[in-house]
Amino acid sequence: MGKESRARVLKDHQAMAVARNIRVSPRKLNLVAQQIRGQKVDRALNVLTFSEKRIAGVVKKALQSAIANAENNHDLDVDDLVVAEASVGKNLVMKRFHARARGNAGGIEKFFSQLTIVVEEKREEKKEEAKPAEGKAKGKAKAGAKSSAKKPAAKKASAKKPAAKKEAA
Repeated sequence: MGKESRARVLKDHQAMAVARNIRVSPRKLNLVAQQIRGQKVDRALNVLTFSEKRIAGVVKKALQSAIANAENNHDLDVDDLVVAEASVGKNLVMKRFHARARGNAGGIEKFFSQLTIVVEEKREEKKEEAKPAEGKAKGKAKAGAKSSAKKPAAKKASAKKPAAKKEAA
């Protein structure tokens, strides 16, 4: 009898939260949002907890809401959640004026913004696949150590040459 539910925009392993009408400019909010993009949610919460920015508390609240949505509405594992997206957008602008000399007015714009946080579930299995690549990296590090060992030897040789000149003089 009622209206049909809207089709889901996100994938099955994602959840979202939107914070609207945040009283801060989008530029300032984006500085905080950059800090949590791509982070695991527990690390992102720690970053926001100890951030010195005023707006970090509002961002933390939105992130906690996204985590709760993932857990309760979509049955995702909280330990495997990662901040997939933290996008900032413009919202309304309050326009005020400041009285200036000779009857003029200076415009003041007070910006609002909105924050959209998308968290997704990423399994730990991907890290196991990365372990063989680490072995290759270790091999490269050993090869790099050999080449760096040659460089100090060259420096020692150049250090001996000036000493020989002093003896000859």
